[in-house]
Amino acid sequence: MKIIVPMAGRGSRLRPHTLTVPKPLIPVAGKPIVHRLVSDIAKVLGEPIEEIAFVLGDPAFFGDDVVESLTLLAEQLGAKASIYRQDEPLGTGHAIMCAKESLSGPAVVAYADTLIRADFNLDKEADSVIWVKQVDQPEAYGVVKLNENKEIVELVEKPKEFVSDLAVIGIYYFKDIAVLKNELQYVLDHNIINGGEYQINDGIKRMMADGKIFVPGQVEEWMDCGNKNVTVETNSRMLGFLEKDDEKLVSDDVILENATVIPPCCIGKGVTIKNGSIGPNVSIGDGCNIDNSTIKNSLIQNQTTIKNATLDNAMIGNHVYYDEKYTTISIGDYSTME
Repeated sequence: MKIIVPMAGRGSRLRPHTLTVPKPLIPVAGKPIVHRLVSDIAKVLGEPIEEIAFVLGDPAFFGDDVVESLTLLAEQLGAKASIYRQDEPLGTGHAIMCAKESLSGPAVVAYADTLIRADFNLDKEADSVIWVKQVDQPEAYGVVKLNENKEIVELVEKPKEFVSDLAVIGIYYFKDIAVLKNELQYVLDHNIINGGEYQINDGIKRMMADGKIFVPGQVEEWMDCGNKNVTVETNSRMLGFLEKDDEKLVSDDVILENATVIPPCCIGKGVTIKNGSIGPNVSIGDGCNIDNSTIKNSLIQNQTTIKNATLDNAMIGNHVYYDEKYTTISIGDYSTME
């Protein structure tokens, strides 16, 4: 089995945090989004992963440190890491084709801006599985249309009239991804463009027209990381799941002085917390110093100092110095507010 991870986008909706760090490497509940996504997919697939192909953007932004991090991730899962580049933002179908040398055999395609919780048996008899989640407002999503056999027969983007309430979450299985590669090559060769880009859906629609069988796979939880507010919410939800899983969330070397931690919280290595209260639903990265502060429902990255603060629904980056009175705030890396 292979996993193909297109992740070349700059994550503009999550700025300022993505000005210095690619969105898939933003930590949620103590682990970068793409690390958590790929690890969770490998876990639910329940079989050896042969290769993980990452499609990155501009090397000036997705540099050697990113490649090193992703290579280590693949190796930890017993897989080979392959690195490809998408030099222009030409769409989801184009991004997949940037990894054409890896497009053979059974594979999962997963876009690295979402997290899941799932427990399922993969239907390997189908030509493809498209994972979906039941949603309350299907008109805001791309949804699938099913026939009487519960097979997917159509993909509809943001339907004005009700088609179904099963939204596509951006994770796909292909029994032989070479079939998708051939159809996407046709899309590229014939310049089939939707929304100004080459889309994976146009390759999938050609597979459907050729009689390939697509079935839905449902996940228990689908958590977005598209902007600051939903990323903070996803951090809170993920902490709750990890606490139920009895995952170790607080480093052994955390120093607490006249301070209280209200779980669930994820606290990294070398953190000092004095004279305050942390939690619930707070992630704090390595090397942070927190003094005389109350923090809940927030996400704080590495090597940051926070003093005299009351934070709720806050997202604060790396190497920040914060001594201010705002409660709900989003601050990027290397910022000072005092």
